[in-house]
Amino acid sequence: MMTSPTLSPTLDATRAVALAQETLDIEAAAILAIKRHVGQDFVQAVRLMLGVRGRVVVMGMGKSGHIGRKIVATLASTGTPAMFVHPAEASHGDLGMIQTLDLVLAISNSGESDELNALLPLIKRLGAPLIAMAGDASSTLARHADVFLNSGVDKEACPLNLAPTASTTVQLALGDALAVALLDARGFRAEDFARSHPGGALGRKLLTHVSDVMRTGDQVPRVGLAASFSDLMREMSAKGLGATAVVDDEGALQGIFTDGDLRRLVEKGIDLRSATARQVMHPKPSSVRFDALAVEAAELMELRRITSVLVHDADGKLCGALNSNDLMRAKVI
Repeated sequence: MMTSPTLSPTLDATRAVALAQETLDIEAAAILAIKRHVGQDFVQAVRLMLGVRGRVVVMGMGKSGHIGRKIVATLASTGTPAMFVHPAEASHGDLGMIQTLDLVLAISNSGESDELNALLPLIKRLGAPLIAMAGDASSTLARHADVFLNSGVDKEACPLNLAPTASTTVQLALGDALAVALLDARGFRAEDFARSHPGGALGRKLLTHVSDVMRTGDQVPRVGLAASFSDLMREMSAKGLGATAVVDDEGALQGIFTDGDLRRLVEKGIDLRSATARQVMHPKPSSVRFDALAVEAAELMELRRITSVLVHDADGKLCGALNSNDLMRAKVI
């Protein structure tokens, strides 16, 4: 039995860099070239996808299938319900996943994928609109589609012109173009995107409110206007926030006293033994409403160059406090 000799490939660094640059040039040129095909057919595709009452069902074989799965993920995260159905599996029962209310986006570079084309009569019988993304307008897939999106390229980036490279890049870019046009037409906002990504950084920033992370109850340092300086210092030291709020008899926020205020008063040589909270507090302190986004509190702290901020309710009464450590634990900053 003959065995293949073990190969020890060698890397030509100059050639590797040249091929990389050529690949990027070819794929960039392919995307720019496809712009001339983006017109009324693209508009009709977006209109159909906007009007679908079910889901956008994306199908594709091989590399086109991999691209299709990414398109599904992008559509779903930007407000367009979508799912991927493998064409080969569809012939063995998964076609039942497609309903009349759905729309099919079929992707094939050649437009002659046997697995896809075998489903065309069944898709037509269902009455689901069909959008074809293919590289040949005369292909079977393109001819049977309600809308044809041209994803054709002059050549692949592969030196052998065989491996799908430029063609899949164009498919991916067209999928992104569809998603962007759809989210814009739907009025999709950053807040909507965050709701689809609650575990991500954006989700935390746009879904976390001050009330979710603030300190409350006995954790919030506070004294009355008539509190003695020793009581003020005791409260500030006990709560470990580096500051204490000063409130009136109704609990409305009147001022704040911080470690920095203490240093400044000591430097001035002021006798603090007989001072009251009203006399030493800093009036009109920086504060945020309890229902503000936590990221707004972070921006305020950065703008004012402070490490903590007080929280008030709709009536201006003190209801909480938070510092930069609280925001870091919540991964808002």
